[in-house]
Amino acid sequence: MKLAFSTLGVPGLPVPEVLRLATAHGYHGVELRAHPEEPVHPGIGAEQRADVVSEFKAAGVEILSVAGYVRVAAPGDDAPVIEEIRGLLDLARDLGAPYIRVFPGAAHGQSPEEADATAARRLGTAAEYAADLGVRILLETHDSHRTGADAIRVLGLVGHRNVGSLWDVMHTWLGGEQPSETYAALSPYLGYVQVKDIASAEDTTPLRLGAGVLPIAECVEILSRHGWDGWLCWEYEKRWYEGAAPLPGLLGRGREHLARLLNDSA
Repeated sequence: MKLAFSTLGVPGLPVPEVLRLATAHGYHGVELRAHPEEPVHPGIGAEQRADVVSEFKAAGVEILSVAGYVRVAAPGDDAPVIEEIRGLLDLARDLGAPYIRVFPGAAHGQSPEEADATAARRLGTAAEYAADLGVRILLETHDSHRTGADAIRVLGLVGHRNVGSLWDVMHTWLGGEQPSETYAALSPYLGYVQVKDIASAEDTTPLRLGAGVLPIAECVEILSRHGWDGWLCWEYEKRWYEGAAPLPGLLGRGREHLARLLNDSA
């Protein structure tokens, strides 16, 4: 498996500094948070996109994903949602990233059936555009659809190879799903896996990997046992927790922890 980290852990950090951290600590790739407050987002032009590609290539680091904030199950018109997805897909294509990330984002009061149908309709429409660009749309286990069982209700309706899943281990755990259950549900659709650690279900402040309660070792063991050879991406949510320790000082130990888990599971 390859190891990456998300720029959510180092909000606003310029690309050269992100790459310095990746190379210094032995990470193979980076998940780029595609928000206007970040250096890389759908609003940047062709020249800036080309510069990002050149910088990553020179550093020998891969762009794993463009992590967007589209909420595909949210109420409202389809057109703006699909347009936002297409903007992320264009950015991923220009950067050479294989994936974009979207959220479910159903609203309180929506029935599960309505939310599932809305998400599936939009993802199905965007899937053909994604296929033309050679990029996969990944629905993260998050918010209204936090478990694998939730996500596959949507993915099964879509039924397109360019729409898959992003397994966020915190959300499936908070949803009460065992890692074996999540893997069984998502394995036909799985793009990559986001790992993290927290103190408890009541305190989700990010911790260094291995210092909390999330079943990271069990997840890695299951993935290894089934021969899955994709990406593990450390999503350290520093952006939302100002009191959390700075990520740069934790990256080395985090990579060592994941490498140890992978070795133990081999």
